[in-house]
Amino acid sequence: MKISVLTVCRNSAATISHTIDSFLAQDHGDKELLIIDGNSSDETLAIVRSYPQDQIRLVSEPDSGMYDALNKGLRLYTGDAVGVLNSDDCFHDRTALGRISAGLEQADIVHGDLDFVEDHLSKGVVRRWRAAPRPAKGFRTGWMPAHPTFYVKRKVADAVGAFDLSLKVASDYDWMLRAVELHGFRIAATSHVFVDMMVGGASTRSLASHIGHNLEALRSRRRWLGSGFVDYALIAKPARKIQQLCHYNR
Repeated sequence: MKISVLTVCRNSAATISHTIDSFLAQDHGDKELLIIDGNSSDETLAIVRSYPQDQIRLVSEPDSGMYDALNKGLRLYTGDAVGVLNSDDCFHDRTALGRISAGLEQADIVHGDLDFVEDHLSKGVVRRWRAAPRPAKGFRTGWMPAHPTFYVKRKVADAVGAFDLSLKVASDYDWMLRAVELHGFRIAATSHVFVDMMVGGASTRSLASHIGHNLEALRSRRRWLGSGFVDYALIAKPARKIQQLCHYNR
C-alpha cells in the first residue's frame, strides 16, 4: 500500500528538516511526501530541495492558508492512502507508516496515539493524546481522533472531498467528522504513538484559539449531525482534553 503524506508549510525553516527526516526514516518503503509550500521567503525551499527527491514532491506557490494547501494536496497525491504531517511535527518512530499500512489492511480509516512535545530535540512531553475506539454516538459525545494520526484510504478521501475553507481552525475536525459519521467507513484505533506534535498549533496556541475551534466544531456538528444551538459535545470535547492533561500529570 502506497501511503501519501501531505505536509503544508510556509516559512518553516526552523522545523521542516525534522519533519522530512522522520518521513525518510520510515521503514515502510512505498510512500511519498508531498510538500505544499505557500511561497516561503525563508530557507524552507532550499532545505526541502537539499534532500533526495525520489520520495519527495514539492509544490510552491501562493495559497489561501493551510486548508487551501491541503486541498491542493488532495488533488495531487498518488498513494492508495493519505494523511497529514504538519511541518513542525514528526513521526514518533520509524514504524509509524508501517503500522498505519497494517491498520488500513483491515479498515478504511486508522488513527492512533499522539504526544504533544515542547520541541523535537528534548522531546519533552507536555500532554499525551491516546486514541479511543469510536463510541456509539461518535462525534456527538465529544470524541474525535487526533488529526495528525488520521489516515484514510483513497476511497474515503474521494467520498469526503475538500476541506471547508469557511472554517478557519476546525476544518480538519469537520473533514474527520464527515469521514467517520456520514459514509459508514470502517475505522480502527491503534494503541501506538504515531506522531510527536509541537505545542502551539493554530487551534491550541491560546484560550481564544481553543474557544474558536470549539465554536467552529459546533457549527460542523449542526450542519452534518443536526445538533442544536448547543450540544453535549460542546462541553464534553474540551473536557476530554482536560482529562488527558490531568491523567498525564498525575
